[in-house]
Amino acid sequence: MVKTLQQAIAEVERLPAEDQEKIGRTLLSHVEKLRALRAEIDKGLRSLDAGEGAESTIDDFLRQKNG
Repeated sequence: MVKTLQQAIAEVERLPAEDQEKIGRTLLSHVEKLRALRAEIDKGLRSLDAGEGAESTIDDFLRQKNG
């Protein structure tokens, strides 16, 4: 474990149990979102490596997002 995370955990351990639970849930949620994002990035990279990519513009992107 990296030093910064060890320090953060040590500080959290000094807090009341209720605060520790809230921080723990928030951290786990963040980790889950990060894993999902990394999986999507890996999926996109595999798609590009397989030649499945297509050129796009910022206007194309905005049209897709704004429906």
